[in-house]
Amino acid sequence: MKLRPAIVLPAGFGGLILFILAAAAGTMFLLQRVRADDTRIRQAYLQRLQNLEQIRSQIYLSGTDMRDYLLSPELGEGERPRKELVGIQMQTRGELDAYEHSLGPAEQDAFQALRSEIDDWWQVLETPFHWTPEQRAKLRTTFFYEELVPRRTTMLQIADRIAEINELGLNRAEEQLSISAENLRWSLLVTFGIAVLGGVLLAIATTTLTLRLERAVERQLRATMAARSDLQALSARLVRAQEDERRKLARELHDEVGQTLSAIMMEASSAHASARSEDVKDRLRSVGRMAEKTLNIVRDLALLLRPSMLDDFGLVPALNWHAREMSKRTGMNVRIVADVSDDLPDEHRTCVYRVVQEAINNAARHAGARNVQVIVKNEGPRVIFSVQDDGSGFDKATVRGLGLLGMEERVGRLGGVWRIDTHMGRGTTVSAELPLPAIQETVTNAADTHITG
Repeated sequence: MKLRPAIVLPAGFGGLILFILAAAAGTMFLLQRVRADDTRIRQAYLQRLQNLEQIRSQIYLSGTDMRDYLLSPELGEGERPRKELVGIQMQTRGELDAYEHSLGPAEQDAFQALRSEIDDWWQVLETPFHWTPEQRAKLRTTFFYEELVPRRTTMLQIADRIAEINELGLNRAEEQLSISAENLRWSLLVTFGIAVLGGVLLAIATTTLTLRLERAVERQLRATMAARSDLQALSARLVRAQEDERRKLARELHDEVGQTLSAIMMEASSAHASARSEDVKDRLRSVGRMAEKTLNIVRDLALLLRPSMLDDFGLVPALNWHAREMSKRTGMNVRIVADVSDDLPDEHRTCVYRVVQEAINNAARHAGARNVQVIVKNEGPRVIFSVQDDGSGFDKATVRGLGLLGMEERVGRLGGVWRIDTHMGRGTTVSAELPLPAIQETVTNAADTHITG
């Protein structure tokens, strides 16, 4: 099964992100639970300590009240101390009930012993209130030192043991919290390891797919470049074949058809001189005029196909001739400004001439221009030329004819740069730069050195 990047990459990254989010959510849940357990345990511990302190304080207070009662000489004050002791007893029972709800299994035995001692304590405290005055006077000292003080000491010792057990319970709870924290740490490590492993696997898959895509793109690019190179070579061959065919047709028209028409004109002129009939002379003059007109048309066609002066005299004379012909036919003012070497390569001469020819024709046919200026010059190892008109211009975004494509193709085939600058109502400028071959540059530099010397 072929893995498609559009499926693998979103699925891989999406799965990794979902896993990280789920792991983060689970970790936050565990962390929140650990914090909640820690808060709950500490609050319960502090609450038990507070209840135990209240119980101890009430035992002390009840013992102090009973001591005061026993040592008081007035018997009439017995009801008030008794009511106070009953109130303390109710508060103590409330504290004991609250403490019992928060106990762990390890504290139950010690707590029940404490509660039993406290119940006995209250029963012992109830005894002096039932004495007669004689019994009170006789037994109070013995009761205080032999009953009250030992029992209070026993209860306080039991409370101390419960506090110790309570502290042990806190330590066990803290150990459980440590275990939970350790589990959380391992959970984080496992999550991190799985995330790293998933990231590595995803990186490997991504890298593999990227390399595969890169190789496919490189193959496609090489194929495209090869096709483009083939198309450029084919275009170059077509242009050369076109120019060769035009050159051949121009020569055939000029040499064969032109000579034949010239011979017809000569024969017609000779027959006109020897003819005696006026009717025959008129016909011969008509034949001569038609032959002459046809000869002019043939010569114009030959020059339009491939001006012989481009091959015989060079680029500048050919441009001047084309400018004169366009001025005659259209009435445009075509001005040529040329400062270029006469030994340009044939392809460069042909490229400059055809681009200038097409630009002037476009200015006449489509732009309605009245003035056209052509500039051709050598500038270092390149030829720069431009055609500027004062026509109507056009919108480059919507107009893209075959003539413009042909000019761009000719310039690009020689490694040049082609530009067009046009605005509606403000004319058009076509410009190009053609790099000269290294041999041509060497010849030009040598000629400059010779002239300077």
